[in-house]
Amino acid sequence: MTDGDAEPAEEAAPSGDIVVPVEESSTLRNTVGFVVRQAVESGEPSTLHFVFPLSSRGAVGDEYDRANDLLERIELWVEEDRGDNGDLVSVETAVVGADEYLFSPGDYADAIAEYAEDRGVRRVVLDPEYRPTGATPLLPALEWEIKGTGLDVEEATVERETRRGRLVRRSGVGQFLLLFGLSAGFYLFLAGWSLTPYNLLTGAASAGAVAATLWHVSFTGAVDLRRLTVQFGRLCLYAVFLLWEIAKANIQIAYVVLHPSLPIDPKMVEFDADVWSTVPAATLANSITLTPGTLTVDVQRRHFTIHSLTPGAREDLLDGKLERAVRFVFYGRSAARRPSPSEREEVEE
Repeated sequence: MTDGDAEPAEEAAPSGDIVVPVEESSTLRNTVGFVVRQAVESGEPSTLHFVFPLSSRGAVGDEYDRANDLLERIELWVEEDRGDNGDLVSVETAVVGADEYLFSPGDYADAIAEYAEDRGVRRVVLDPEYRPTGATPLLPALEWEIKGTGLDVEEATVERETRRGRLVRRSGVGQFLLLFGLSAGFYLFLAGWSLTPYNLLTGAASAGAVAATLWHVSFTGAVDLRRLTVQFGRLCLYAVFLLWEIAKANIQIAYVVLHPSLPIDPKMVEFDADVWSTVPAATLANSITLTPGTLTVDVQRRHFTIHSLTPGAREDLLDGKLERAVRFVFYGRSAARRPSPSEREEVEE
């Protein structure tokens, strides 16, 4: 091949570009925050590549669906963490390794390196709890294999769970103060906001006991006051919305109960909610129960089993108003625009 026929060299990606292999883990959320902060602090336009290496072959099946679900969550996390720096930090996600079975650390490293080289990225950041093969520790061997491909690799500096019995999470003063404040506020709310010396003293004592007892098990990660303030504001809006939905549902159920023909049609409804962690799932489950006409019977991770009293209650449930509102509280406006349970069911059909 002559010089004139040579293919142009692939343009190198910006130095701030990062590849992050992902899998469900206790530190994944903090790892996403870590790489977003690094990209923002670099001051250069950067692309964060989150890749899910498949251990099973093929672009179908439970693992493939789980991978896409996780990558969608990560996109929302990045959008939340980058804030007003969208012009600096962009995100790409991909499932890799679908054409072969990944078994050894070398297999995973090759799949990650191939993706990185195709896009001219030279840096890989690893989640410290990344274990795609299950309980078997893979990180040291994987890091060694990736270094062998010529890529720069580092482990994200994030808080990790301890391994000392039931109190398994590291917590700082911020978590203690947050839990204390929430507990004291709830106590005063139950007391009718009566700020007598007795209520203040007993409230402080009760909140201190709760915070000391649950300090290490109630919150994970560092306390981000800005994020908490934003979520609290959304929660206040959600409370108003929920009260309105409860009022409407009460009127509808009262009509059904007082109607001479009693037009009820009780049925069980099952669907996979588009929420991804314990607190949002619990919020959605309790909101459904608080709304007359529907009752949360069981929740298994994202799978909800709901008893509905009338066809109207089922339609309201599957239209996803409550689900969208819960996603808005915890994940922001972009998450609120995601499809409802009925829309997702139409797509699957």
